[in-house]
Amino acid sequence: MGQKIVVTGGSGFIGSHVVDALVDRGYEVKVLDHRVRPHRTDVGYEDVDLLDLASVLEAVKDAEHIFHLGAVSNVNYAHKYPTYTTALNVLGTANVLEAARLQGKPRVHLASTVWVYNGSPSDLPAKEGVPFYLHGAGHIYTSTKMACEMLCHNYAELYGVPFTVLRYGIPYGPRMREELLIPILLKKALAGDPLTIAGDGSQYRKFIYVRDMAEAHTLVMGEETANQTYNLEGTRKVSVLEVAEGIRALVGDQVHIEFVPQRAGDFTGKEVSAEKARSELGWQAQVDFAEGLERTVRWFCDRWGHALPAVVQSSAAVA
Repeated sequence: MGQKIVVTGGSGFIGSHVVDALVDRGYEVKVLDHRVRPHRTDVGYEDVDLLDLASVLEAVKDAEHIFHLGAVSNVNYAHKYPTYTTALNVLGTANVLEAARLQGKPRVHLASTVWVYNGSPSDLPAKEGVPFYLHGAGHIYTSTKMACEMLCHNYAELYGVPFTVLRYGIPYGPRMREELLIPILLKKALAGDPLTIAGDGSQYRKFIYVRDMAEAHTLVMGEETANQTYNLEGTRKVSVLEVAEGIRALVGDQVHIEFVPQRAGDFTGKEVSAEKARSELGWQAQVDFAEGLERTVRWFCDRWGHALPAVVQSSAAVA
C-alpha cells in the first residue's frame, strides 16, 4: 500500500494495537510519543512533545494520515492534574491539526470516547448525531474530548483539513494499564484476595477487545469516511459481576467474590450504538468477552511471571 501514517501515542495501550493493525496491512508507520518507545522495532519513531508545535510540524511531514491518540487517557490522572490534561489533550490536538494544515492537509483521525454521551438525557442507544450536553459531561477528560472534536470540525470548515472522529468504547486486552478493572481483579485473584464488587455488580460496560477496536482504524481512510464520526463499541453488555465471575472461572473456584456498598454516583453504563460503523465500514467487534478475557489473563500471567492457572493451561493457546 505504501501510504505513510503517523500514530501519536503509538506506544500506549490502544495506540500500540493500532500500530500492529496498520503494519499488518502493509502501511508505513511512524510513532510519535514522548519518552516512551514503541513496542516493536520495525516502525519509525520520534520523541515528540505534542505541546511543541514546531516538533509536531516536522514530525508529520509527508504523512498521508495522522491517527491522533496521544493524550492523557487515565481519568484519575486527569482528575488530579486538570490543567495539564487540558493543555495536552486540547492544545496538543490543536497542534496536530495546525501541523496538518501547514503540511498539505493529511487526514487527522481523532481518538475520542463514548463518554461524550454522558450528559445525554435519552434512554435510547446513543448515536453519533446526538448533541453534546455540557451539564452532564461530568469529567475534565470528557470535556477535553468534546473540545477536541469541536476543533476537528473547526479546522475542516475553516481550513479544509479533513478528519475522522473515532469514539472509543471501553477496551481491554494485552498491554492494558494495570490500574484498570480487569488487571486489578486478576491480581487480587492470583494473590488469593477476594474480588470486591460495589453494589450488586450490575454496572456494565460494552467491553471491546482492543485488537477489534484497532482493526477499525484500517477501514476509515477512504474518501467516504472523511469528516465523519463513528462509535467503536462492543456488541453486548458485560457487567462488573460477569468480569469477576469470568476471572474466577479462569483462575479457580478458590477465588471469592465479596459485595460491598455501592459508591455514590457510580456510573452504571449507557447504551451506545455502533450501527453506523457496521453499516458504513463493515466493522463489528468479533472477539467474545470470554475469549478476550482468557487472552488477557494469559498475557498478564506471562508479564507478571505467574504460572498460568490450570484452567487456562488446559485450553488451547491463542495468539
